[in-house]
Amino acid sequence: MHDPTLLILVLIPLVGSLGVFALPESSPGTAKLAKQVSLGVSLIVAVYAVVVLFRFDTGRGADRFQYMFSVNWIKAFGAHIAFGADGIALVLVTMAVLLVPAVILASWNSFDSRSGAEEEDPAVERQSRVRARSRGATRAVAPRRKRSVRNYFGLILLLEFFMVGVFTATDVFLFYVFFEAMLIPMYFIIGSFGGPRRQYAAMKFFLYSLAGGLLMLASVIGLYITSPTKTFSITTLIAHPLPNDTTQKWLFLGFFIAFAIKAPLIPFHTWLPDAGAEAPAGGAALLVGVLDKVGTFGFLRYCLPLFPDASRYFAVPILVLSVIGILYAAFLAIGQRDMKRLVAYTSVAHFGFIGLGIFAFTTQGGTGAVLYMVNHGFSTGALFIVVGLLIARGKSRNVDDYGGAAKVTPILAGLFLLTGLSALALPGMSTFVSEFLVLVGTFTRYKGFAIVATTGIILAAIYVLYLYQRTFQGPTAERVSKFRDLNAREIFSVAPLIAIIIFLGVYPKPVIDVINPAVRATLHNVHKTDPAPKLGESGSKTGANGK
Repeated sequence: MHDPTLLILVLIPLVGSLGVFALPESSPGTAKLAKQVSLGVSLIVAVYAVVVLFRFDTGRGADRFQYMFSVNWIKAFGAHIAFGADGIALVLVTMAVLLVPAVILASWNSFDSRSGAEEEDPAVERQSRVRARSRGATRAVAPRRKRSVRNYFGLILLLEFFMVGVFTATDVFLFYVFFEAMLIPMYFIIGSFGGPRRQYAAMKFFLYSLAGGLLMLASVIGLYITSPTKTFSITTLIAHPLPNDTTQKWLFLGFFIAFAIKAPLIPFHTWLPDAGAEAPAGGAALLVGVLDKVGTFGFLRYCLPLFPDASRYFAVPILVLSVIGILYAAFLAIGQRDMKRLVAYTSVAHFGFIGLGIFAFTTQGGTGAVLYMVNHGFSTGALFIVVGLLIARGKSRNVDDYGGAAKVTPILAGLFLLTGLSALALPGMSTFVSEFLVLVGTFTRYKGFAIVATTGIILAAIYVLYLYQRTFQGPTAERVSKFRDLNAREIFSVAPLIAIIIFLGVYPKPVIDVINPAVRATLHNVHKTDPAPKLGESGSKTGANGK
């Protein structure tokens, strides 16, 4: 119970963040030093997490959580500083910490100028102000100003600290603290370093998340009061589920709505397009690639094992919402002219697939959902980074302002195409494996939902290829003709993510082996088993008579 492995992993980015914030703001070399320290710390965390992943023992059977650490925190109501990781948590932690160095490299020069590399040109910003005033949001568009490079990279490391903590916490109260605290650095990343309507987007993100957090707090308190164990330990609570069916349902809804807002699932999704569009590309990559996974992770870690009866009771309505989200968000993505809003809507559709896999209650569906979380993090993170690199050159998020960029920037066009193909789950890419597992796992229990959800694959091909065609194909637009192609730093910020996407698309077995035991344990907690294969009438007779 006192293995410090995960405690060290949690504390390294916190110490690095405090070190970056401690740098003198007025010193001329602070910006460069902040970047170097942040990159160095993030690389240390990434290497450490990979080592921890390789040390994880997939053959320990009943020992679901490993690297356990626990010390008393608030004795009055049994809260602990407790960390531990099963296969689900560990692969998500590894995905998160591998994405952070890529974000830091991609954001290296983004805030060295007054407006920032991703800021739109004055004409587009004026249009944003007009649109905001027409909606009554007179203060929604913030003026351009100098951004603190030190603060941005310090916030990235602080966010990494909370991300690792929220996935590895094994005390429900500690999880809640990390769950709420994640809002703080992301709020400032969006509100201080985002686009013209950053303050509106940051406030909307904060209020939605805070509302979900308050529901969770009420449910956490209710869980403690009604639980016979009077503890927040996740392992103890799973072993002693609540006997009262009605209580389970109400507490389940509190947790579920909080996680559905964070994910987000339809109809709790409306904050994401604004936050994803206005956040800087690096912040958007972490917001959609990692933070939103806390919601779907919460379904698996807390909703299913703590409230098994309620999970089964609400499964079908949640599957309906998931399928609606896949189709609705895909249609909205097709009609978008803002590139970052388009990518944000595609993520809402992807989270529909993840919800489908989780609440299908099959091993294939659950494993595919967790693998989808990991692959979506790399895929959408890389796509947001590449979109940000394109916006940094064109100073506009409007798709119509581009065209023919492939002739001027062939490397950028190639990386954009690869990340786009990953987003539409092309065979050979990691997302295809996870999407296939989700659909197969769902089909074995809910054939109708799986068939309808499959149409989302066609819609994904439409919005991704249409986006690529409008930006990189056709006649070269005037503003595009002066673009420069990617430099070595920009290539290296994306290339490792694409390498991971291709590797997991060809050979996903190592990650699936880590995920599978935890998924099987979760299904056991919900008292669900995989549907038995059905034989045809002739096959049944053959099996009965042939000995």
